[in-house]
Amino acid sequence: MHILDKIIAHKRKEVAHRKERYPVRLLEEQLHYTAPTVSMVQYLRRPDKSGIIAEFKRRSPSKGDINAHADIEAVTIGYMQAGASGLSVLTDETFFGGSLKDLQQARLLNFCPILRKDFIIDEYQIVEARARGADVVLLIAECLSAREVARLAAFAKNLALEVLLELHSADQLDKIRPEVDMVGVNNRNLKDFSVRIETSLELAGRLPAEVARVSESGISNAAAIVQLKAAGYEGFLIGEYFMSAPDPAARCRQLVQEIRRLETVSLTQNGAQ
Repeated sequence: MHILDKIIAHKRKEVAHRKERYPVRLLEEQLHYTAPTVSMVQYLRRPDKSGIIAEFKRRSPSKGDINAHADIEAVTIGYMQAGASGLSVLTDETFFGGSLKDLQQARLLNFCPILRKDFIIDEYQIVEARARGADVVLLIAECLSAREVARLAAFAKNLALEVLLELHSADQLDKIRPEVDMVGVNNRNLKDFSVRIETSLELAGRLPAEVARVSESGISNAAAIVQLKAAGYEGFLIGEYFMSAPDPAARCRQLVQEIRRLETVSLTQNGAQ
């Protein structure tokens, strides 16, 4: 069984169990459910920020443990102090070692846009995201039909959440819907886990002008980000590169500084011409 199929099969059972244990009416009573949300799109476009969506991730199916004992407080606060535009928090427990508790803690500790990174297949998970403090939900085109994307995105918008739709190939472009705020191009091949930044570059010109463009996976150097910015990307979701370091926030800070250095050099060179 393909790893994504395995994850989705498990997710259906997991969601059914949580619905029984913690009904929607209880989620709607949570403090964050009616709190104002923060726009990820606006933060990605702020000139004082880097465009980086820094991810908190303990493990992955392909790599195993990445940073199993990472502290959510130190890492997420450090990311934002380093100049990240927002946070991504993995909430899948079985395959990624995350939890909704991580999301809730990140919300309590930070005033910034936060993405709930999970495999969303049901409206219940979107209610959970709102109740635990997320501002954005991820919809993965690979595991949702165009009709499901439209339904879930509309539901998220009704709860004042932004939507990041993740694509893996050109044949998923037709799943983009008006309710989608950001389109993410995942550079990782789900079949063999290989990574090609060129995937983002190849699809850049085919993405709608009105959405914010996000490149995901395999980004580990400032030169790639500068190249992606030139192609029209505004956001850069980075997890493993940061989380594999002893100090993820320090690595984030180094990357932000290098991006700014390269951009300054580029401006200087262009001004001299």
